[in-house]
Amino acid sequence: MMEILSVTGPASIQDLGRFDQYRFGVGTSGAMDEVALRAGNILLGNDENAAAIEIPMMPFKLRFGRDMAFALTGAGVEAEIAGRPIPPWWRSHARAGDVLTIKAMSRGARLYLAVGGGIDVPMILGSRSTQFRGEFGGWHGRPLQAGDTLPCASSTAAIDELGIEPADITLARPDAAADQTIVRVVIAGEYDAFDAATQALFWSGRWKITPQSNRYGYRLQGPDMKPKAPVEKRSHGIVPGVIQIPPNGQPIIQMRDAQTSGGYPKIATVIRADLWRVGQARLGSELRFEQTAYTDALAAEAEMSTYLDRLRTNVRLVEELRACR
Repeated sequence: MMEILSVTGPASIQDLGRFDQYRFGVGTSGAMDEVALRAGNILLGNDENAAAIEIPMMPFKLRFGRDMAFALTGAGVEAEIAGRPIPPWWRSHARAGDVLTIKAMSRGARLYLAVGGGIDVPMILGSRSTQFRGEFGGWHGRPLQAGDTLPCASSTAAIDELGIEPADITLARPDAAADQTIVRVVIAGEYDAFDAATQALFWSGRWKITPQSNRYGYRLQGPDMKPKAPVEKRSHGIVPGVIQIPPNGQPIIQMRDAQTSGGYPKIATVIRADLWRVGQARLGSELRFEQTAYTDALAAEAEMSTYLDRLRTNVRLVEELRACR
């Protein structure tokens, strides 16, 4: 088990999410950075859907109740356990009573703390993810608090150290400016409701992520995006990644805790392979949208899959070599 000693902001338990409940109006939830969550579980030899802690703000501190392996992936952070530094994208070990302290976040927006075997909270509607809107899943359906004691499943993960290549380096976009995230999107259903000049603003604009952004949606600030005529639509199905334009003309990117339906016009949708980039974009930083064809979106997803396949292979080879010693 692990005891939360101190927490800042809405840290929560997340896995890859629940994807078969849309017909009941239940959204996906799940990790904002799926790549980082998968990578942490790969490092530990877990099922890649094992639940971990998503930590969006620092500082954060917990105590391990028994010996176990753990991994930190996602954002770059300054962290230490029992006085020794722990780099990000790294598997390490904890002894019973060790305190893990995560002090600061140097880059990115979310850190994932995975443990050998995963966090053993109940499976609800096919997932262990916290669903804040419905107040279920995770740890009592709420953000973690100091004093919470989290159960952990048993594991055969090696209690040693191993590092891997961060996704933001391996899958980096070479044309991105400092403090700017390039996000590939495909056009959506109401794209033609905007005139050519407004469409051009969408592509050329630098969109600031406002403080009103969270797991439900990222509210952006930039050029005024008004349709040629008011668009009144009945609520219809939406998914994470959909970019809607509300009446104020400022886009909203639906994120992992988004509702399952909405009526605002949709101008574009973030491709699945880039949702993790949005999840790691900081408040106050800028997004820039890049139009992408469907075939290129599939190629980007294949690139992400190749990265994860390489991690699986490399970790397996290291473990086999160590077993032969």
